[in-house]
Amino acid sequence: MRTRWKTAVGVLLTAIMLFPVYWMVNVSLTRDQDMRKSPPDLLPLHGTLAGYRTVLDEQLPYLGTSFVTGLGTVVLTVTLSAPAGYALAKLRPRGGGILSFVLLAAQMIPGIIMAMGFYAIYLQLGLLRSVPGLIVADSTLAVPFAVLIFTAFMSGIPGELLQAAQVDGAQALRTFWSVVLPMSRNAVVTVSLFAFLWSWSDFVFASTLVNGGPHEPITLGIYHYIGNNNQQWNAIMATAVVASLPAAVILVLAQRYVAAGVAAGAVKD
Repeated sequence: MRTRWKTAVGVLLTAIMLFPVYWMVNVSLTRDQDMRKSPPDLLPLHGTLAGYRTVLDEQLPYLGTSFVTGLGTVVLTVTLSAPAGYALAKLRPRGGGILSFVLLAAQMIPGIIMAMGFYAIYLQLGLLRSVPGLIVADSTLAVPFAVLIFTAFMSGIPGELLQAAQVDGAQALRTFWSVVLPMSRNAVVTVSLFAFLWSWSDFVFASTLVNGGPHEPITLGIYHYIGNNNQQWNAIMATAVVASLPAAVILVLAQRYVAAGVAAGAVKD
């Protein structure tokens, strides 16, 4: 009975937390004439796909920019953080402990402060309203977390494997590329997922650095659409649904790798 009670409470809490998501889908399928109906329909009895047609007509460029920015952020984050994590975990450089503390402290800096700093720098470099500039800015959110994840994961790789590679003549770079990185698949997937999600959902950097430019991400697309069409809620919610799908699908597909990557280094043999 206690187990059933806990299960019932868990299901109830999950339903409460997911209800906004359900309502978003429900409104996205609701006709304009039924939008202000009182009481509102709990199900889209006369559903329409007009909102989703609007998304395909008007929001695809924003989605494309978000995909490019997200993939670029993943590549840059993994490229920078994987070697750094390997160095901190296995090469033991001087000041490694201080560097780890600095990376931890960097995650506490508010995003708006970093955005203002990037704005001043990009203004001088001519990178405002550019996708590469947004990729670099988004990567600053992911790299500190990614380095800590890689460090924790790579610390658990047996030293005997690295010693065997050295005996075979492999230098540090070859050992990292051929031995350490393939064994760190779970950490790579975890870091890639979080980097993509942070980039995909970013609004602060996007509104500060690329607002008004030729290429804007989907967060700005939704923002502009709400401001210009605050009566077409089915189209607004359809945009939100489409913007949420890629992140949700990626999270479902990668969840077992994420669980292993996040838990790595939590216990020692």
